[in-house]
Amino acid sequence: MNTTPFTTPRDLLRYAVTRFNTAKLFFGHGSAEAFDEAAYLILHTLKLPLDRLEPFLDAKLLPEEVASVLAVISRRTDERVPAAYITNEAWLGSYSFYVDERTIVPRSFIAELIPEYFAPWVNSPENIENILELCTGSGCLAIMMADAFPDAHVDAVDISADALDVARKNVATYELQDRLTLIASDLYANVPAKKYDLIITNPPYVNSSSMSKLPMEYRAEPELALDGGKDGMDIVRRIVAGAAERLTDDGLLIVEIGNEKEFAEAAFGDMGLTWLTTSNGDDMVFLLTADQLKL
Repeated sequence: MNTTPFTTPRDLLRYAVTRFNTAKLFFGHGSAEAFDEAAYLILHTLKLPLDRLEPFLDAKLLPEEVASVLAVISRRTDERVPAAYITNEAWLGSYSFYVDERTIVPRSFIAELIPEYFAPWVNSPENIENILELCTGSGCLAIMMADAFPDAHVDAVDISADALDVARKNVATYELQDRLTLIASDLYANVPAKKYDLIITNPPYVNSSSMSKLPMEYRAEPELALDGGKDGMDIVRRIVAGAAERLTDDGLLIVEIGNEKEFAEAAFGDMGLTWLTTSNGDDMVFLLTADQLKL
């Protein structure tokens, strides 16, 4: 028998939104607000379609279903665990990925640029043969790149064996084992000696000052995937320095740096960075050509 006052998803949704807002949770892993995150967690826990809340709002729930949802609400609120770690699922565009505490929760503005093949910088997507992704984490961007460029082979690199285990699971889900190679490597160290048409990366770029102020939800992620050193550019400097010898003559390096444009311009501004337009503006992702990198 249900001993709680909750009997429907509508009851639980109201309760969850109140709990989330009262606890002042941080939403930066897919949801933008308490309502969206509460709806997602409730639908996922009840194994209902994630895009169809309305038909189920007033459905009577079994006591064990109510208990399951309440446990999830408590874990999200009391432990500040990111929703993706609770559901072992994260969405990037229309792609769903497995995720757990071994890797950062997938999120990237580069993902927005892939469906358009980085136009106008990539003139002939069908001519892209080799792609390198550095700091792949869960493998999400590498998988999206392999899907968008079906004639290309993708090498995806990470220094974390744990992250690569997660990536391996996602690569298998998308059945891309023949076209996507996961490499344990400190950036370029173990990368094959070949030229790449594209090098993309969403590396650790959070500066030291910002690291100390991260919300608990971000601190639940591997520090290795976030910490970019004093100015956030420690890893980015190494990526930029090694890119020229790895790119084809007309190759491109595309780097996501989040809110660190000021530091990126200070470090690489004299190279003539091109800032690509994303949904969050023109200061999240920069591009350098092989020619610029050789100067």
